[in-house]
Amino acid sequence: MTVHDTLTNEERLAELDLATLQQLVGLVEYDADSDPFPVIGWDAVVWTVGNATQTAHFFQSAFGMNLVAYSGPETGNRDHKAFVLKSGAVRFVIRGAVDPSSALVAHHAEHGDGVSDIALEVSDVDKCVEHARSVGATILVEPHDETDEYGTVRIATIAAYGDTRHSLVDRRRYEGAYLPGYVPRTGAYQKRPGAPKRVFQALDHVVGNVELGKMDEWVRFYNKVMGFTNMAEFIGDDIATDYSALMSKVVANGNHRVKFPLNEPAIAKKKSQIDEFLEYYNGPGAQHLALATNDIIRSVDALRAEGVEFLDTPDSYYEDPELRARIGEVRVPIEELQKRGILVDRDEDGYLLQIFTQPTGDRPTVFFELIERHGSLGFGKGNFKALFEAIEREQERRGNF
Repeated sequence: MTVHDTLTNEERLAELDLATLQQLVGLVEYDADSDPFPVIGWDAVVWTVGNATQTAHFFQSAFGMNLVAYSGPETGNRDHKAFVLKSGAVRFVIRGAVDPSSALVAHHAEHGDGVSDIALEVSDVDKCVEHARSVGATILVEPHDETDEYGTVRIATIAAYGDTRHSLVDRRRYEGAYLPGYVPRTGAYQKRPGAPKRVFQALDHVVGNVELGKMDEWVRFYNKVMGFTNMAEFIGDDIATDYSALMSKVVANGNHRVKFPLNEPAIAKKKSQIDEFLEYYNGPGAQHLALATNDIIRSVDALRAEGVEFLDTPDSYYEDPELRARIGEVRVPIEELQKRGILVDRDEDGYLLQIFTQPTGDRPTVFFELIERHGSLGFGKGNFKALFEAIEREQERRGNF
């Protein structure tokens, strides 16, 4: 059996096919029979925020997502409000406390707006938990069924870096909007005339920032607990400027649907972006989410039209003759990329286009990447220096450099 041949429920609902996914996120084949922790794909990115009502509106109005489900006081949930948003195969769950004594209040006070749970769809929750327990993982929620009139979901949760967790979800016997306790709901927000049906189609990767000296420990965690393989490594001059540096390794599940770059700071002259994140998030956490699109030009234009701000890229980046020689011909003229500040990189498998937003909350922590792949399975190694110099300029403006 190859999990490459299996679409997740969200991918089917988004009318995606395997060929499209292969381009969007670099999907590959693998043999699932020998996998001790068979991950099918992403289930949901769960956010804890200070105001879920307004954040859900932001993701609808600015990021073009659609509201599909809701839980809150009106549904019997007295603890918090939760809004479930979709774009293609991507599901965000935005949670904010209603009860002042909710555990979400303390989480938000410590970390600010951020990702608290990166939930994964698995084919066998009990098998995954049994393996995770046997190799020393912390089980936060034991496997159990949650049931309503739409069917049954099997779910469990394990601990990851910092306060981040991974819920493991088997929803093959469930036909509801999200989970039991949620009701279908659509938003009142109306998209502008001419706005794209969706700004992004899939989730490519989620980057985690951990403390100095902890990167290899968490790489081993994903290797040992989840059976992830090492996909890439960036150290030394790969990922440094004249002033700051970091180290990064990428782990991925068998079919490469789920990819986790893991960063730690490196000793340098000034404070790195990882140091800044760890300070303001008050510990390890998810730094950015890469959203896959098949038309980055249209996606960037749509986001900018709604006020989303991106990191600036100097004209010298596009005028560099070495860059032009290295990337060759790409789908979009360099001049069009330059107008929008979109970066381009090529490797032995193909090329990719990418761009990064400013942090979307008050704290300089979580931000987004848009990525359009054309064969490349990489992460834009050739753009690291330009990207980090852009981030350094923003750190200096914030007084954190």
